[in-house]
Amino acid sequence: MTRRTRRPRRGPRAAARLTLLAGGIVMAGAALTGCGRVDVDGAEPEHRAFALGGRTLTVDNDDSRIELVPGKKGKKGKEVEVTRWFDGWSVGGSTRTSWEMDGDTLRLRQECGGISKHCEAKHRIEVPPGVTVIVKDENGGVTSKGIKGDLRFTSDNGDLDVRGADGRLTLTTENGDIRAVDAIDSRRVSARSDNGNVTVRPRRAPDRVDGESVNGDVTVTVPGETTYRVDAKSVNGSVKVGVGRDDSAGRSVRARSDNGDVAVRAGG
Repeated sequence: MTRRTRRPRRGPRAAARLTLLAGGIVMAGAALTGCGRVDVDGAEPEHRAFALGGRTLTVDNDDSRIELVPGKKGKKGKEVEVTRWFDGWSVGGSTRTSWEMDGDTLRLRQECGGISKHCEAKHRIEVPPGVTVIVKDENGGVTSKGIKGDLRFTSDNGDLDVRGADGRLTLTTENGDIRAVDAIDSRRVSARSDNGNVTVRPRRAPDRVDGESVNGDVTVTVPGETTYRVDAKSVNGSVKVGVGRDDSAGRSVRARSDNGDVAVRAGG
């Protein structure tokens, strides 16, 4: 059986262990007496900085929780600083994780092979100011805290949580909830989930909000001091509209669900 772990202040649990760091890849194997749990939050963090040449950062992630935070102010040039945590084990195989910058694309990969295995990873990415961020996530989900500018996130299996944004938001997940509710100053928001709830709450009156779910509730809360062109529908669920409606209004809210409740509310 093989085991890879990065936990501080933990004594050796393996009869043999090999760690190899080369070309941005971490690999580990060990012979263990038994399988244990995975504790990615207790893993030892690793740090690396990548140069960014353009004004767009694309994060291509296959299996990790992603957290985006603003980069340090006053630094010369554009560097993307990344911290990663990884923990995992496998039976009859090996585990590894890698990171690399290819042009303006930060590629994050995890391999967890074997008859039985369990691996988890998370990355915190510090984004330089003035950069548009695109995230393509397979599994893990994305949290963005205080990133300014346009954001475009897609996930196959993961929640999308955006806070403190002011640019155009385009958020799509196949399986997961979408939340854009904390200090959102974006003028345009598009949020769609195939299987999950969608919750959008701009802090100031938006130009346009589109919220949609195939299987889940859709709740849009907008400032109530103005009127909106509202399109709110549900195939199998309730519909409640609590804002001033005007079909000729310049601002619009579209909220739809096939299987779930729809609410368009007036907030403070």
